[in-house]
Amino acid sequence: MVQACKREGRTIRFLKNFKEFATRGTVVEMAIGVIVGTAFVKMVDSFVKDIITPPLGLILGRVNFTNMYFSLTGKSYTTLAEAKEAGAITINYGVFIGTIIDFAIISFATYFVLLQIGRIKNAPVVSIPVKECPFCLSNIPAMAVRCPQCTSQLTIGGEEEIGEQDNDTRVKIHFRQNKKRLS
Repeated sequence: MVQACKREGRTIRFLKNFKEFATRGTVVEMAIGVIVGTAFVKMVDSFVKDIITPPLGLILGRVNFTNMYFSLTGKSYTTLAEAKEAGAITINYGVFIGTIIDFAIISFATYFVLLQIGRIKNAPVVSIPVKECPFCLSNIPAMAVRCPQCTSQLTIGGEEEIGEQDNDTRVKIHFRQNKKRLS
């Protein structure tokens, strides 16, 4: 009975730890990357087989890359599928050429994606002019009309437009504004 409870506790702890691991950001991002990568490979494969290879074969004299092979048995077959069906041992150099084209397209696409990511990372950071809230003393955008920290109403342009106020007046205004917000 005690051992069964210990096993249940271990199982629950294992499931809890697995849930934490599976929902961690990096694991989820990696899973999404694998799924998108799989879809991308299918797309590139179709692009090469259906769009790139036919015109390339036409330019090279109506060559079908998928039927370019060398039979090691010495017999001649009209297509690669026919040779495979007959059980012939073949060297499929046409399929290899298609794979090289796939690799080149994926390499160029990956290079351009990484190039864009590098440009985004190295983009200059636009700094927003800031001012200090006269009530809570936090940094806020210079054009803010209300402080996001203490919700005090501000005027555009900074403290100069607030006027000559001593600290007691500021505290009273701040208190009044917070009291309105709470009620």
